[in-house]
Amino acid sequence: MKKTLLLLLVLFLFSCGASSTKKSGTSLYDVLTQQSDGGASIRFFEILTEPNEIKMLENDENLRKKIGPNDIQNSNFVILNMGEKTSGGYAIGIESAVETDKNIIITIKETIPESGSSVTQAFTNPFCVVRINSKKEIIIK
Repeated sequence: MKKTLLLLLVLFLFSCGASSTKKSGTSLYDVLTQQSDGGASIRFFEILTEPNEIKMLENDENLRKKIGPNDIQNSNFVILNMGEKTSGGYAIGIESAVETDKNIIITIKETIPESGSSVTQAFTNPFCVVRINSKKEIIIK
């Protein structure tokens, strides 16, 4: 119950943003949104594979336009939350994704502000939502 409420809160706070990485002419994954603020206050990574979990993403106004009807059957989704940070300049995303015969291996990239850099002096909650264009098992590194 707690996890579901947290996920709904995170989804409610999402904003727009998109990019993708290509693999052999087709996209292995698509970043649906990557924001410096609006995520959860705790650090967690969640893999959504079940249709009812993925349907929850469609409740977010900005994500519903980025999720097609076939995505529930053909894709998995990953939510990456960096947790609460004491300033701006933090980001979380995917450094790389590699498809093997059995699974998809995702390497997470966390960006932290350089010492002495000028950043927002406010609490932030960086997050990212990614569509993995495969139903294979996902391993996060």
